[in-house]
Amino acid sequence: MLMPRYPEIQVCLHSRNPLAMVSAVRSALRSADIDAKEIRRFSDQALAEDEPARVHDVCAEWAAIEVI
Repeated sequence: MLMPRYPEIQVCLHSRNPLAMVSAVRSALRSADIDAKEIRRFSDQALAEDEPARVHDVCAEWAAIEVI
């Protein structure tokens, strides 16, 4: 697996729900003061996916994701 764009951003979830994952990554990006345009780009990429596994992949491309 490749290193995420923002490896310093750690997201830990208790759910594999794709919308919960997108929301958690968006919140973490905002908390890390990432530019709003960059957050919008992440959101557009993640929400364009139809498959839950692909949404997870997009989230993992942006932040370090752990589902427990």
